[in-house]
Amino acid sequence: MKQTDIHSNFDFFPKENGEDILQKTAECAFTRLSFTFTKEHIESVIKAASSEGASDNDRYVCACILKNAQTASEGKFPICQDTGIANIFGWKKKGFKSDGDEYESLSEGAKKIYDKKKLRFSTSVPKNFYEEFDPKNNMPAQVAIFSEKASLAPTPGFVKNLPEKSMGMIFCAKGGGSSNKTSFIQGTKAFLTKERFTALMKEQISKFGTSACPPYTIGIVAGGLSPEQNLLTLKLATMGAYDDMTHEPNENAFRDRELEEIAMKIAEESGYGSQFGGKAFALSAVVIRLPRHGASCPISFGVSCSAHRNLKAFVTESGFYLEKTVQNPSEIEGFSEIVQFAENANPNECRIISTSEGISSVLSQLKGAKPGERILLSGKILVARDAAHARWKKTLDETGKLPEYASKYPICYAGPARTPEGSVIGSFGPTTAGRMDVYAEPLMKNGAALVTLAKGNRSREWTDSCKKFGAFYLGTPGGIAALIASKYILSQEIIDYEELGMEAVRLVEVKDLPCFVVTNDNGEDFYENLKK
Repeated sequence: MKQTDIHSNFDFFPKENGEDILQKTAECAFTRLSFTFTKEHIESVIKAASSEGASDNDRYVCACILKNAQTASEGKFPICQDTGIANIFGWKKKGFKSDGDEYESLSEGAKKIYDKKKLRFSTSVPKNFYEEFDPKNNMPAQVAIFSEKASLAPTPGFVKNLPEKSMGMIFCAKGGGSSNKTSFIQGTKAFLTKERFTALMKEQISKFGTSACPPYTIGIVAGGLSPEQNLLTLKLATMGAYDDMTHEPNENAFRDRELEEIAMKIAEESGYGSQFGGKAFALSAVVIRLPRHGASCPISFGVSCSAHRNLKAFVTESGFYLEKTVQNPSEIEGFSEIVQFAENANPNECRIISTSEGISSVLSQLKGAKPGERILLSGKILVARDAAHARWKKTLDETGKLPEYASKYPICYAGPARTPEGSVIGSFGPTTAGRMDVYAEPLMKNGAALVTLAKGNRSREWTDSCKKFGAFYLGTPGGIAALIASKYILSQEIIDYEELGMEAVRLVEVKDLPCFVVTNDNGEDFYENLKK
């Protein structure tokens, strides 16, 4: 690798003889974005933790995110356990030609790295309308290639500035948590007043909740010649494609700086900052206005989570260029001060919980715990999420019983990345709690799920069940999967449904895993309290 003067923010990789340059670009891009962040992203986290009025929770969670970035940068544990669906967008400049099938080359590059780097296979492929299977390669990738002047979505500014006979690209690993927070409204011109649109932003931003691992990059798009143009523009906006778009309304598409400031203020005042009480709910906001049909006004909202895995690249006749990332985050100014805060956190302020004596003992140890109280959890826990819960429910319906192990331990909702050579487990972080809420009554009534661990706010149904059955829901900070795998997990074994891959049921031993009480056995809920 050598440095060139074409763009100071990119590293250059010269083309080698016989090399499929697009495949190689994809391989290098997904390797880099899975383990490292751009300097701008690291600095934005430091800024959020250092800003005036930042709460202890803001600083603590941001410190954990920074420590996670440092751990991941070593190249063993990916930034997030949900290493995501491979998304690749390309814009071909005039005269650009490739040697083969562009889609096949880019997909093959992604496929190779997801296997080589032990990234998680998250894709489910349908057998029929109702049944699915794990293809065990994370394919298919989502690949879209346009001409430079394609009008389906605005062309990113960096692409416009590239030389002829080149192709600009953005690579993205998009996880389910942030994708699931996308909302779409088929509105009308009635929304296009400052008062009405501000009210809509307040409503929709509050719906993001915390399950997609804030602090977020928020994207908002109003207008679009079709719903498809609106939603593609939103996706690209959350990936940083339009960070250099002008704020002046003299183009077909433009950013609205005033509304971006309002969106950031709404996020700050939501109370959801840094996942459990604080102001750092968003690192930035991008609000884009597009042309529209006079009879409609599509509007969309979306986020990129704190594991902001997006990378720009471009290919020329002589080689390819990748956006620079930080190989050693600890060298960035302000990093050490924020991390030191987490290192100095007083463990005496935490309730120490052990699972060694069984679930009844855990419930006794949690008795009297209030929402927001910090926990350090040690001992064995079950790890199970969507597919396992569906199997449990089917077994319960058919036999009237759950597997014996289901009622013995706290249940953590997670699907770890594959295990690197010589490690106990792959990157491990909580998944969205709310997806399991439909199982509250049948599980708790049968002695299971009386203590659960995950991320994000839950439904009234779950909260009511906690009160009814004396259960607790504990939150675990999201966005720190590399840190959890390397520091807090001692062992793991698959005990059921091995064929489910990352969704298999595991028995995992943890030591001093950081948690906090979200819902207690009286039905008091941390996030509900924030709304009062």
